[in-house]
Amino acid sequence: MSDDRTSGPMRATAHESARHHVAGTATYTADAPPAGALTCWPVTVPHAHARILRLETDAAEAAPGVRAVLTAERIPGANDSGAIVHDEPILATDAVRYWGQPVAWIVADTADLARAAAERVAVETEPLPAILGIEAAVAAESFHGDLQRMGRGDVESALAAAPHRLEGRTSVGGQDHFYLETHASWARIDAEGHVHVVSSTQHPSETQMIVAHALGLRANDVVVTCLRMGGGFGGKETQAAPFAAVAALAAHATGRPALVRLPRDLDMTLTGKRHPFQGEWRVGFDADGRLHALAIDLYSDGGWSSDLSHPVLQRAMFHTCNAYAVPAMAVRGRVCKTNAASNTAFRGFGGPQGMVVVEDILDHVARRLGLPPEQVRERNFATDGDVTHYGQELEGVRTARIWSELHRDADVAARREALVAANAADPHRKRGLAITPVQFGISFTTTPLNQAGALVLVYADGSVQLNHGGTEMGQGLHTKMLAVAARALGVDRARIRMMPTATDKVPNTSATAASAGSDLNGQAVLEACRTIQARLAPVAAAMLRGDGTVPAAGSGMPADPGADRADGDADALAADALDPDGIRFGDDRVWHVADPATTLAFEAVVGRAYLQQVSLSATGFYRTPNLFFDKIKGSGRPFHYFAYGAAVSEVIVDGYTGEWSLERVDIVHDVGDSLNPTIDLGQIEGGFVQGMGWLTMEELVWDEAGRNRTVEPSTYKIPTTGEVPDAFHVRLLDRAAQDGVIYGSKAVGEPPFMLAISVREAIRDAVAAFGDAPPRVELAAPSTPEAILDAIDRVRARSAQGPAGSDPAGAPSAAPSDA
Repeated sequence: MSDDRTSGPMRATAHESARHHVAGTATYTADAPPAGALTCWPVTVPHAHARILRLETDAAEAAPGVRAVLTAERIPGANDSGAIVHDEPILATDAVRYWGQPVAWIVADTADLARAAAERVAVETEPLPAILGIEAAVAAESFHGDLQRMGRGDVESALAAAPHRLEGRTSVGGQDHFYLETHASWARIDAEGHVHVVSSTQHPSETQMIVAHALGLRANDVVVTCLRMGGGFGGKETQAAPFAAVAALAAHATGRPALVRLPRDLDMTLTGKRHPFQGEWRVGFDADGRLHALAIDLYSDGGWSSDLSHPVLQRAMFHTCNAYAVPAMAVRGRVCKTNAASNTAFRGFGGPQGMVVVEDILDHVARRLGLPPEQVRERNFATDGDVTHYGQELEGVRTARIWSELHRDADVAARREALVAANAADPHRKRGLAITPVQFGISFTTTPLNQAGALVLVYADGSVQLNHGGTEMGQGLHTKMLAVAARALGVDRARIRMMPTATDKVPNTSATAASAGSDLNGQAVLEACRTIQARLAPVAAAMLRGDGTVPAAGSGMPADPGADRADGDADALAADALDPDGIRFGDDRVWHVADPATTLAFEAVVGRAYLQQVSLSATGFYRTPNLFFDKIKGSGRPFHYFAYGAAVSEVIVDGYTGEWSLERVDIVHDVGDSLNPTIDLGQIEGGFVQGMGWLTMEELVWDEAGRNRTVEPSTYKIPTTGEVPDAFHVRLLDRAAQDGVIYGSKAVGEPPFMLAISVREAIRDAVAAFGDAPPRVELAAPSTPEAILDAIDRVRARSAQGPAGSDPAGAPSAAPSDA
C-alpha cells in the first residue's frame, strides 16, 4: 500500500491540459474528424407547434454535394433519444413541438452545401396553438408526469398556529449553458459494421446506448469516446446523444465518416436550458424570524419533452430548505409541458432554483419584521441531528462555523455600519451587502447512478495508463484522478498517462454530473491501484529478502532491480519480518516498514513482477454506500454528505439607470481535504461568476411565436472580467477532511454556483436603501438593470405613501402578504 506520510497531501498542481489550453494544441471533437468526413445540417421548422402535413426531400437529394437526407423513416432502429421517458424523437414525424425542431438532416460534402440543400426541403405544416411559459401551462393543465411530494410535520396546523404568516410567489428564469465548445460529434463505421463515435458528451455510456438503439445494434457494436469538452455544465449530459446519433446515422447511410458541429445560434436554438421555476409559498414564523412552517408549490418549465426534468425538480424540492431547519415543511412539484426546447441539466441541477425560493422567503420575513436578513438566516440554521423535510438526519453540519469565520474574514459588522453611512449621504447611488449560505447534497438522487469504474494498466517499464468513466470538460477531473492514482500507487504523476474516456475501457458508467465525478471515479481508481499494489507487494518482499532472479540483459527490464542500500543491511532482517503486508510505496520507491532505508525502484518491482507472470492491469469499482430514497413516500437518505459554504457580496446600484457593480466578494467554502487546491479555487470562482450571471444578466427572451431571440453573444449577455471585482477573496475551509470520501475531499463542481445568491440579495439590499425600511422588496430574477429600476420605483412609491402604503392583508398572491 502507499504510505500517506511519504506521499504527503495533495499538491496544488496545474491542470493536466493547461499547456495545451494556452498553446491552442488541445484537441476537441470537431478538431480531428477522419479525412473525408461529411457534414450534417438540420432542416428545421419555424413554428413552436405545428402539424407536419408533407415533407418533400427530392430537390435536396439532387443538390450539389449531397450524399444523403436523413428523415425519420430512414432510421433503421428506434427514432428516440429520451433519457428516461421515451418521448423525444431524434427527428420529428407527425408534428414539431418547439421552434426549430429538426425534421430532417442533410448530409453533404461541406457545411455550406448542406445548408444550401436544407433550403430545398419542402415542409408543409399546419400551425397549432403553442403553450409558452409556466403560467400558460398551469392554466392549460399541461404537465409532464405526476405531482411530486415530500414533507414532514403537520404543516397546515403549524401555519395556523404561527404568530406571523406571509404568502407569495418567487420566479426565476432559465440560463443557457454557453459552453465555449458547442455540440459536436463524429462517427465512422468499419468494414465489420462496428461504430466508433467521438462525442463532446458528459455521458458516453448513454450516448452509446442511444446510438446503438438508433442503428438497431447492440451496445458492444458501438464505442463512444470523449476526448475532452470545451465546457459542459450539464448541457452535454443527455443532449449530446441525439447529435451523436445523427452523425452515426449519416455514417451508416453513406458509408463515410460524418460530422455534426453546431454553430452558436443553432446550438442555442436546438438545445435546452436551465429550467425556469416558479414557487408559490406560504410561511409561518415568529417575532424573532424563526420559521415554524413552510409550504411550497414548485413549477418548472420542462419544455416539449421530459429529458431530466423530473430529477431536476426533485433536487429543487430537496434544496428548498438550503441550510435551514423548518419544523413543519411540505413541498409539492410539477413539471410543465410547454412548446420550448426541452430544458435539461445545468450546474446545480435544480438546487439553485430551490435555494433562490427559500432565500427569497427569508428576506421577506426579515423585512416584514424589520430585522437584518443575515440575522434571520442565522437564527434558522440547521444543526447536527436536525431532520430534513425529506427525512435525512444531518450530521457534520458546518454552516455555523463557516458563517462565523466569514463574518470575521469579511469584517461584515464594520462594513455594514460604513454602508449605512454611505447610503445616508448619497440619494442616488446605494450600497447593498448580503451574506448567504449554501448546504448542497452530494450524490445522484437516483441511487443506482452512484457507481463508477476504472481500469489501470501498468507496463513492464513502470509506466502507467489510467482509464476511468468520468469525462473532462475543463473542470479538472482528469487532473484530480492523476493525483489519486499517483498517490495510491506511490509514484510520480509523470509516470501516468491519462487516456480519453471510452466505453470500451470502462462500461456502464454514469454521467459526469451531480458534482460526483471525483468522489465516484476517485474511489474506483483507488480500488484498481490497490489491487495492483497487492500483487506487487509479494514480489517486492521477495526482492528485499534477496529472493528471485535478476532479469537478463536486453530483456527490456531494468538492468538492476536490486535494492538501494542505505544505513543497515537488509540481510540482518529476519526473513519472516519482510511480509507483503509491510510493503510500502511512495516517491517512486518501494520499501518495507521494517527497513525503510532500503528501497527498490518502482519500475524494478514492476519488471520483476512481469517476469514472474504477475498481472499488471486491474479494474476498480465503487458504489456509494447507504443511499436510498422512496419517491412515493418522499423520504430517505439521498445524499452521502453535504458541501457547505457562504459568501458575502457588496454592490453599488445606480438609482438613475439600474446598473450595478460588484465591489467585493468574500467566500469561505468547504471542499474537505482538497484533492487539488488550485483546481478547487478555480471551480469556486468560476461557479460563483456563472451563478451571478444567471441571477443578474443572462436573460432569455422568446417572442410571441415561441422563437428564442437570444441566440448569440450580441443578444445574450454573460459575465465578463469586467463584472468580477478586484476584491475577490476565496478561502478553503481548513481542518475539514470528510470521512468516507476519496482522501477526505469533497465535491466542488456545483455548490459554489449557489454562493452567487448573495449578489442578488445584495442588490435587493441596495434597492431597499432607496426607500424607508420597506416591508418587502420585490426583485425579479434575473435582476437586470430594467428589473432593478422597476424594484426601485416600487420601493420609492411605497415609501412616498408612508405607513398607509404598507401591505394590506389579503394582497394578491404574486406578492408577499399577511395571511
